[in-house]
Amino acid sequence: MALLLMPSLLLALVGVLSGSWAACPTAADLKPTNGTRLCARLYDKSDAYYENCCAGAELSLESGADLPYLPSGWYHTASSLVVGTRCEMTVWNLRGKAGKTRKFSAGAYPRLAEYRLGIFGDWNNAIGALYCKCT
Repeated sequence: MALLLMPSLLLALVGVLSGSWAACPTAADLKPTNGTRLCARLYDKSDAYYENCCAGAELSLESGADLPYLPSGWYHTASSLVVGTRCEMTVWNLRGKAGKTRKFSAGAYPRLAEYRLGIFGDWNNAIGALYCKCT
């Protein structure tokens, strides 16, 4: 009897895992609305549940975006991000491209709290400057 339940349990687990990042767009989803390619998009909300991530206010970045000083209200605000296909975003934790740095390649990053920033911190609400480029 226990062996018959295993395939059902496995299918249920696969169903849960496959939809766990449902709220975040994929790298390919960062399509332009006016013909300009998007390099990345930052979001100010994330959650312990992946389906609630990539929410709230958005900051869309075109290829070549170089922001040593983020726009008003975005300094140490990003909690989720998505980097477009064939793009890479370099972030710093301090204004003026100072402090610790990290590169994010193409893909979705629903919880920046999962990415370490030194020994005691993480990248949730820690981005202070960025540079985004696409090939």
